[in-house]
Amino acid sequence: MTIYQPPPLSDDDLAVIELINAQKQRLRHYIQNNPQRWDSLIRRNAMARAIQGSNTIEGYNATMDDVIAAVADEGPMDASEETWREILGYRNAMTYILQLSDDDYFEFHPQLIRCLHFMMLQHSLDKMPGRWRPGEIYVVNEATEERVYIGPDFEQVPPLIDELIAYLNGPSDCPIMVKAAMAHLNFTMIHPFKDGNGRMARALQTLVLSREGIVSPLFSSIEEWLGRNTQAYYDILADTGKGSWNPQNDAHRWIKFCLRAHYQQAQTIVKRNEWYAQIYEEVQKIQTKHKLPERTYIPLMDAAVGLRVRAGRYREETKISDVVASRDLKKMSDLEIIVPHGERRGRFYTGSRLILELAAKHKISGKAADPYDIVQQAASAEASPQLDL
Repeated sequence: MTIYQPPPLSDDDLAVIELINAQKQRLRHYIQNNPQRWDSLIRRNAMARAIQGSNTIEGYNATMDDVIAAVADEGPMDASEETWREILGYRNAMTYILQLSDDDYFEFHPQLIRCLHFMMLQHSLDKMPGRWRPGEIYVVNEATEERVYIGPDFEQVPPLIDELIAYLNGPSDCPIMVKAAMAHLNFTMIHPFKDGNGRMARALQTLVLSREGIVSPLFSSIEEWLGRNTQAYYDILADTGKGSWNPQNDAHRWIKFCLRAHYQQAQTIVKRNEWYAQIYEEVQKIQTKHKLPERTYIPLMDAAVGLRVRAGRYREETKISDVVASRDLKKMSDLEIIVPHGERRGRFYTGSRLILELAAKHKISGKAADPYDIVQQAASAEASPQLDL
């Protein structure tokens, strides 16, 4: 029995991997040099975006405010009960993955996969969380009601998973990004669970990447990117699988897809980091002008990027009392830097027009470049004849 195998990499693939590694080194430099005061905000938001991206693919659409509330262990703001349970489940699994990223005794194991799946779906026992599916599995196009994928026979699931685990624990000459992409592909195609296979496949890819250690696992994940490119993601999986379990198929296009995702996601995070640095400078000016406590940078930065601010979160993140948190937020509200909404426990604050405009003027826009285009352009430039003038 054989699972999908890593394809031979082209010169372009290897060149793209070099570009990705350069981006990651740049990102590592940014992370190491971030002001400690707002580094935790970037990490919190990166985790929230990964959770949001992976759940969006499955149709559980939640705002960043709600996902951040889940990460911060707060109550929901807008999410339905069903969506909230899905977010919490994925948060729990992702939290464990982060804990495993630097575990010296870590190894991949089928039971680990089952445990992560249970964390995700324990709220829906009818979906058999943590147990291999007992029968056939189909992926159906909801728009056309057409079966677009048929998984391997359920009796093949345990041996196929064992083979995948052996591949993940064994030595490999392929780059970690390729190994992680193959884990994602194989898990998706095996479809070992009754439900939640897509989220588990993406979480497994993040887990494999987390063992790399170049940058935080939160910044290695491509789940946010996949959430923004859902149809392309579905299309490439369909093209690779050809409707059923076909491990003899070439996975090269899938690998290129994932490498492109890695480069563009890293580029997005670098730009976002630069944006946060600009916002932080603007926040410091506001604090100095109005003699605000240094701790107020937390709600000010959240408000500037369009998030809703809650007193409870501010209190927990700064370790201050309810009275001090309320006093700080009231002062910023009186100064018309943030705007209050609602009453008592339901109260939250948003950025005023002033602070939103300060953030917007520094926003770095533009579509992320395709790394394969960059490689091709570089090759064309090198091949161009030089004229002696």
